[in-house]
Amino acid sequence: MDRLLGDFEIPAKDPSDEDLSGWRSSVGLVKNHSRRYRNVADLAVRTQSKQIIRQTQERLRVLLYVQRAALRFIDGASFEEQLSEEAQQQGFRIHPNQLASIIRNHNLKRLESHGGPNGIANKINVSLTHGVDSNDVPKRQNIYGSNTFAQKLSKSFWFFLWEALHDITLNILMVCAVISIIVGLPTEGWPTGIYDGLGILLSILLVVTVTAVSDYRQSLQFQDLDKEKKNIIVHVTRDGYRQKISIFQLVVGDIVHLSIGDQVPADGIFISGYSLLIDESSLSGESEPVDINRERPFLLAGTKVQDGSGKMLVTTVGMRTEWGKLTEALNDGGGEDETPLQVKLNGVATVIGKIGLVFSILTFTVLVTRFLINKGIQKDLTNWSLTDALQLLNYFATAVTIIVVAVPEGLPLAVTLSLAFAMKKLMNEKALVRHLAACETMGSATTICTDKTGTLTTNHMVVDKIWLSGKNFEGDRLLSSLDLSENCLIILLQAIFQNTAAEVVLGKDGNRSVLGTPTESAILEYGLLLGGDFDSQRREIGVLKVEPFNSVKKKMSVLVLLPDGRKRVFCKGASEIILGFCTNMVDINGEVVSISDDVNDVINSFASDALRTLSLAYKDIDDDDLDYENNGIIPDNGYTLIAVVGIKDPVRPGVKEAVQICLAAGITVRMVTGDNINTAKAIARECGILTEDGLAIEGSDFRSKSPEDLKSILPKIQVMARSLPLDKHRLVSSLKNTGEVVAVTGDGTNDAPALHESNIGLAMGIAGTEVAKENADVIILDDNFKTIVNVAKWGRAVYINIQKFVQFQLTVNIVALMLNFVSACVTASAPLTAVQLLWVNLIMDTLGALALATEPPNEGLMKRKPVRKETGFITKIMWRNIFGQSIYQLIVLFVLTFDGLNLLKLGDVSNGTKILNTFIFNTFVFCQVFNEINSRDMEKTNVFSGLFESWVFLTIIVSTAAFQAIIVEFLGAFASTVPLSWQLWLLSILIGAISLPVGILLKCISVNKTAPLLHQNHHDGYAPLPSGPEMA
Repeated sequence: MDRLLGDFEIPAKDPSDEDLSGWRSSVGLVKNHSRRYRNVADLAVRTQSKQIIRQTQERLRVLLYVQRAALRFIDGASFEEQLSEEAQQQGFRIHPNQLASIIRNHNLKRLESHGGPNGIANKINVSLTHGVDSNDVPKRQNIYGSNTFAQKLSKSFWFFLWEALHDITLNILMVCAVISIIVGLPTEGWPTGIYDGLGILLSILLVVTVTAVSDYRQSLQFQDLDKEKKNIIVHVTRDGYRQKISIFQLVVGDIVHLSIGDQVPADGIFISGYSLLIDESSLSGESEPVDINRERPFLLAGTKVQDGSGKMLVTTVGMRTEWGKLTEALNDGGGEDETPLQVKLNGVATVIGKIGLVFSILTFTVLVTRFLINKGIQKDLTNWSLTDALQLLNYFATAVTIIVVAVPEGLPLAVTLSLAFAMKKLMNEKALVRHLAACETMGSATTICTDKTGTLTTNHMVVDKIWLSGKNFEGDRLLSSLDLSENCLIILLQAIFQNTAAEVVLGKDGNRSVLGTPTESAILEYGLLLGGDFDSQRREIGVLKVEPFNSVKKKMSVLVLLPDGRKRVFCKGASEIILGFCTNMVDINGEVVSISDDVNDVINSFASDALRTLSLAYKDIDDDDLDYENNGIIPDNGYTLIAVVGIKDPVRPGVKEAVQICLAAGITVRMVTGDNINTAKAIARECGILTEDGLAIEGSDFRSKSPEDLKSILPKIQVMARSLPLDKHRLVSSLKNTGEVVAVTGDGTNDAPALHESNIGLAMGIAGTEVAKENADVIILDDNFKTIVNVAKWGRAVYINIQKFVQFQLTVNIVALMLNFVSACVTASAPLTAVQLLWVNLIMDTLGALALATEPPNEGLMKRKPVRKETGFITKIMWRNIFGQSIYQLIVLFVLTFDGLNLLKLGDVSNGTKILNTFIFNTFVFCQVFNEINSRDMEKTNVFSGLFESWVFLTIIVSTAAFQAIIVEFLGAFASTVPLSWQLWLLSILIGAISLPVGILLKCISVNKTAPLLHQNHHDGYAPLPSGPEMA
């Protein structure tokens, strides 16, 4: 089978259009083109969308960089639109189109004519300090619009019903049914003559209704997930205090706070900030970032903050922004790429469909040939009646129905169903899957490169120790300021309050709280506990320049103007880096003295206690010290060390167990962090990541390794400390080159390359920037490592569930095809009618997918090795189960078909043949019902484990059995069945139930599979966790 599927392979991430179009040309028989290809990318539409996006970007580039002067002139001469009287009465004095025009054309002159940011704020009736009043939001949305963008129209249930009716084979059967009714009425009379045709029509209605319901529910799940993907949390000042709101709730007049990695949520005007650098490439295609300041204050929705921080006044929202217009093309972008499993199952469906088509033609040929031979024997070839025509029509309907059953149209759609179900469940478990293929690929992950802070640790940081003026302060002494001179305390508080990205904000309840990253917040809270006054410090000392922290520099600097007119720089960051800048230190009296030799020992001591260490330093400078040729860069030498701070960030509960689960599952966990190597090693040991023979390496050492040296140490690397984003990228690409399937976590803007390079990029939902999230495949909403393990578990569940469904469906296919074909050859009739085969198709296709493809994961999934990329999808174990069950069912059904009248003593009964055919149909269905239970586990004998936790599976099994009883007992006129005695019912169920012990026997047959993981060493040298008897 794997050789036949060679054309149905695509990369899991970023497949090219050639990859996507290649497998489509190999697809053969397709019953329902629109349904089969609904969940794959429309390459023609995608090409058109790309062209529209390029044209839009070119227009914007010209608008922003070339024709600005001309457009200003045109705009200046344009007629000013007037607001409605109602809007003016509510305090608004500028039309939304005028606002949009000013920002879109970057018309600084026109902005100044309105009074600049303050004048615009006045005209849209908002205070730049207080922000929008929540009560005004509805009227602002009414006048200036809401921050929502063009969406694809959601499809109704009737759309899916209509789509399901586009199945070619069902259309042919409908024609056959109508002809059957037309021919049947004059030959068999009313109402007998309509039963066969009406039965087929009712069966088709049932099939398309159940299919449409399943597809419609699936589409609703994707709509919910899509909406969640586009929901960005924005920091604003509203009602006088800082708060978080959804991007969809943003209105004109909102004051938005921007920081590194944020997406600009709407068009607006710069109010204040430091070193704000904006990447406008998503709009204009220009890669050069733009400096935003008072001379260039225009911010456009959809652009990204590359560096710095700032506040903006929202002036234009939703579809009035250029980003809003661009989203129309993005929404029609041809859909999401298909996943490798979807493509592979399209291949399986194609191969099986071709085989089914051959059997269908053979069956029809044999039936017609036998019919003609019989007519010839009776010398009746020249005498044809409507009854003969009806018989031939029934043969044709049976042949077409075999195609319906044989072409497993539901196989590729089962992947989408399973992925949709898994994504919905993962959403409840705090993981948002952005790309379908990621959920699937995560099941094959062999390595997880994880951050430390917030992922392995709680991200609830507090200052635990501080080294100051040659002394250690911890415990009760940590908050004692009595041992410090006034000068020493003043310098410490200045360093804390001036050089921080955190803020002290007023909450809704009137209480003050600290808002910022956990590290910044911990240090600022410590300063407040020391009795410092944040607001007065910020009022008295003016900030001249800020160099924000980033993961490359690993430091943050601020240049301030002291009340006495002197200029001072405060620097804060990674302890070793700041220590390298320092030549002096502050002593207990606040005097500057030569730096002590034991500072490195202090840093290592803190780090060995698993504390994150930061150093604070300052330098008094004059204008000569600033590098004005390079935009006034703050110097990085000659500093005076103030303090070394040790911040505690405890390991999350359950992380150690989650790491052990990964190791038992054949997944290597590697920690990649920017922290001190001693801190990293201490945390890694506590989490169970760093082992005796494992290697902890610093980023600088890793960077210096040649490719040959790196290859030898790569399997041993378990911790990388003081790493840069490029180190993470190199680690990921190196691991991928060795055949590993790599999942990597990231939260910063600079993590984007590594997230994109990995097989599965995992962005942090709380600490992560929008840039990181945009480049990720999965967003971990609670930043918890245990959630990453859950994603891996669900990824494995998707893969194994599809395998179970394929095993079940292929078994039904083989039995149904062989039963009808052999019976046609031997007895000149098919025991399963068109109506019965349509019911079987429903059981094995839509209902089978719902039952088996939505099974929740079990713990056993994480005790097996990951599925390698080169592993065949249909395994030897599956073939063993398929052929074993098929042989059992065929033996039973052939015996009943050819000798059932004698065995069941029905030879003397008037309608014995009808009873036998009904019994065969009933037995066949119950064989499938019990085989569906058998398929819940392809290897273990206990298939009932967790059965009552899978309510979808139980519901479908019970519903199938109940409806089968209704068909047999009450719908015989339409389904060609007769009621059965309780003895025959019991025998049908018993024969079906024997599939369970047959399954147990089959699972005892060895198929030379690889030895289980628990009896092997891990590929990176880890010893596997004991389980079961080994645990004892």
